[in-house]
Amino acid sequence: MKIYIKYMVSLRCKMRVKEELVKLGLHFVNVSLGEVEVMENISPQQHDQLKESLSKSGLELMDDRKSMLIEKIKNVIVEMVHYKDELPKVNFSNYLTDKLHYDYTYLANLFSETEGTTIEHYILRHKIERVKELIIYDEMNLTEIAAKLHYSSVAHLSTQFKKVTGLTPSFFKSLKDKKRNPLDNV
Repeated sequence: MKIYIKYMVSLRCKMRVKEELVKLGLHFVNVSLGEVEVMENISPQQHDQLKESLSKSGLELMDDRKSMLIEKIKNVIVEMVHYKDELPKVNFSNYLTDKLHYDYTYLANLFSETEGTTIEHYILRHKIERVKELIIYDEMNLTEIAAKLHYSSVAHLSTQFKKVTGLTPSFFKSLKDKKRNPLDNV
């Protein structure tokens, strides 16, 4: 049985969900961002207990198909931008279509209608958060970061970074108190 969970965007969230499943005596086959597969059917009582315990951690069980699809889109983007060593060589629309098996136009329209922003802007915000993270780690220069995230140039990266944050990447790097947004707030 599959369970869909909203706001599940980090490895810490996955660990929290696993803990709650174990407490309820449920055996999971797979726990990935936004989706859990358990071996058994969940009773209404277990469903309510899981819903209540997850809500204390800021997570939410989903029952609506459209909400589930929106969450899948978000999770594919978060996984792609933050947890892959390198972004895919194909464009994002093809990547999402291949991963979710839906027409991109349908996904884009549903996402925009529900979230009030486009998939492209959502991806951009996550890419900028990833740039911030890589700047803070200070293991790569801007040229390497631009190449890793498939920007055409450092100038392109800098333009998008400034458009989203109001700061240049160099100024951001010079700040003593570098602010990053939690992934579920991006």
